[in-house]
Amino acid sequence: MTPRNDDADLPTGGSNDPDSPAGSGAPAERLSRRGLIRWTGAAGLGAAGAGLLPGLTQSAQAAPLPAQDASATGNAAPATSGGRFPTPAAPSFDPIRPPAIPLAVRSPYLSTWLNADLPTGHWSNFWTGRTTAMTGIIQVDGTSYLFLGAPNVPNHPLSRGAVQRSLTLTATRSQFVFEAGGAQLTLTFLSPVEPGDLRRQSMPLSYVVADVRSVDGKAHDVALYFDISGEWASGDSGTKIRWSQDQLSGSGGTSATSLSFTPDSPGVLKENGDMAAWGTVVWSATNRPGLTWQIGADTAVRGTALAGDALANTADTRQPRAINDSWPVFAFRFDLGSVHGPTRALLSVGHVREPAVSYLGAQLPPLWKSYWSNWQDMAAFFHSDAAAAQNRTAALDRKVRQEATAAGGAKYAALCALSLRQAYAGTELVSRNGKPWAFLKEISSDGNVSTIDVTYPAMPVFLYLDPQYLALILEPLLDYPENGGWPKEFAEHDLGSSYPNATGHNDGNEEDMPVEESANMLLMTAAYLARSNSATARAFASAHYPILKQWADYLVANALDPGYQNQTDDFTGFIAHSANLALKGILAIGAMGQIATAAGNSSDAARYAGTAKDYITQWVDKAQDTTKDHLKLAYDQPGTWSLKYNGYPDSLLGLNLVPRAVAQAEADWYLSQANQFGVPLDLRHSYTKGDWEMWTAAWLRGHPVSDLLVSALYEFAHTSPSRAPFTDWYDTASDSQNGFQARPVVGGIFALLSLRG
Repeated sequence: MTPRNDDADLPTGGSNDPDSPAGSGAPAERLSRRGLIRWTGAAGLGAAGAGLLPGLTQSAQAAPLPAQDASATGNAAPATSGGRFPTPAAPSFDPIRPPAIPLAVRSPYLSTWLNADLPTGHWSNFWTGRTTAMTGIIQVDGTSYLFLGAPNVPNHPLSRGAVQRSLTLTATRSQFVFEAGGAQLTLTFLSPVEPGDLRRQSMPLSYVVADVRSVDGKAHDVALYFDISGEWASGDSGTKIRWSQDQLSGSGGTSATSLSFTPDSPGVLKENGDMAAWGTVVWSATNRPGLTWQIGADTAVRGTALAGDALANTADTRQPRAINDSWPVFAFRFDLGSVHGPTRALLSVGHVREPAVSYLGAQLPPLWKSYWSNWQDMAAFFHSDAAAAQNRTAALDRKVRQEATAAGGAKYAALCALSLRQAYAGTELVSRNGKPWAFLKEISSDGNVSTIDVTYPAMPVFLYLDPQYLALILEPLLDYPENGGWPKEFAEHDLGSSYPNATGHNDGNEEDMPVEESANMLLMTAAYLARSNSATARAFASAHYPILKQWADYLVANALDPGYQNQTDDFTGFIAHSANLALKGILAIGAMGQIATAAGNSSDAARYAGTAKDYITQWVDKAQDTTKDHLKLAYDQPGTWSLKYNGYPDSLLGLNLVPRAVAQAEADWYLSQANQFGVPLDLRHSYTKGDWEMWTAAWLRGHPVSDLLVSALYEFAHTSPSRAPFTDWYDTASDSQNGFQARPVVGGIFALLSLRG
């Protein structure tokens, strides 16, 4: 990846001001993949990587999960002492204790997490670790209990915290269950994933649902208070923001109150600490009796709520002002009255931007603008669609859980649940000349636009749920070399060095990965075509045939024995004669045979298929170690080995090029090389990549190593003291994050599922 000017975008991580809604925090520096090598040297990566990457905090290792029924939902009310007062106990986690809990995770700029087990007393964070404060307080019969955030309100000591009973994680939800004063609060953070529905998938909004009921048989007077801070609007707390309040009208008589805020001097298409420097934060609540709102200084607004009073339905007039100037917060209070049975409060949070990205100098609008003229109408629809969205996403949750369990067991299903929102949130939909496209951000490693070797590991989730979405990601990657001025014979590495600007690399100055990226494009294209009807496949293959053939011919000349080249695991450095890279290239030549078939070119199909078969025979001979019991890291390095995750496309595309005996021996070898938390990427380091482990598990499914890889990755995610959004790069011996976090490559977890059906 092309190194970025890392000094230019250090996240602030919050303020040291004791009155800050975010508390204190330290700056966190982001280094590129090659930047890590530049600072530490390859040998030092294992020790240095975790300390150099952003948002990584340490905590005590999680205790083992208590035994629980596999069908548990986390909603059952646990036993209480005397019926009214909850018995303190460690919360249960079903089906996994996440390293960080996804809260509002919907797009590259709506990505808020909880880097702890308990939201009580901890601030939520953007994926970098920068505080994006959210506060939640429940009042039961006049007593206030904190359940979200870490506010400090002078003259209003908040000594009581709701008792967290459980956290249930599904593919689209993080659901907490709390008890306080005889009431139960079920707090659900729902970030919809909408396969096959571009309109709904394009909305950069996420739900917050609060359900309250009595658990002691008595009615209770209940109020709920929520706020978010101005920190959601910028990576710099010195940024001045302005705000407004709107009333939204949706279908079916639904209405909502929306509080929005935006930088006063936006930096359009710029970032600050990886957060958007332009756009509007939208925080809304469905109207219901007892709802009040207020925009004002954090201590004043929270003080009003803690006094048990309704909010003033007013906005502070001193604006614009800096985020850290009396810390303005955007608050809602729901006076629910006397509560016995289930009672609900519904909110949403989002980040809307116009334009969304630029492509070769042209500003592109977000796709949602094709359906709604303004964000107010979109947010109104989102609130009116809440019940239907809950039903759709619940069905998706069930599908993922059931099919993942069948494919790889309960632990595999848990990993899929942890990964889905993160994978989709690395992408966003835009409109280009009235046509939908999707772009992907290389989160936390380089920040590149639509990096091909980041799209490639993410591919399985899109193949499983929505192959057409993969096509929308591929379209700009194909358009650029076809029409945009890319000067080289092999595929580009990315569309631009810094998201959201796809400026291209017409000067040819980029992080070249010639065999890697050319093969990735062919393999992804063939996988998409295999999941399309014949007419769609023929049209797509024919439209892009010249550039795909150009890359295939490059591979014919270079893939069997790759020269000294970079590849996707660039933190390990350049390598010559790489056996794994050669395998990818050979399989891609075979994939070109399938592309040619889809395009109706039978002579090319036969030629590429024949070349792939010839090359794989030579590859086995070159890659086989002298011991004959495994494959080497590189042809010229006897006694070495590496994880041959690039065998997965052989199964995915049904090429069946790798001899079965070779795959069997390789699987046996990996069993002998496993550490407690997985199989290293190769013999040089104890670190590995979780996405590649799942690719390997899919390729070698049916062999015991497949189950071992799934279980080991689960145990890492479940027990690691590294509290950050799910990393794909971790140490298999120390159980710690090695680098990277929140990246869309966790879509690779779905590799086993992508082989079903």
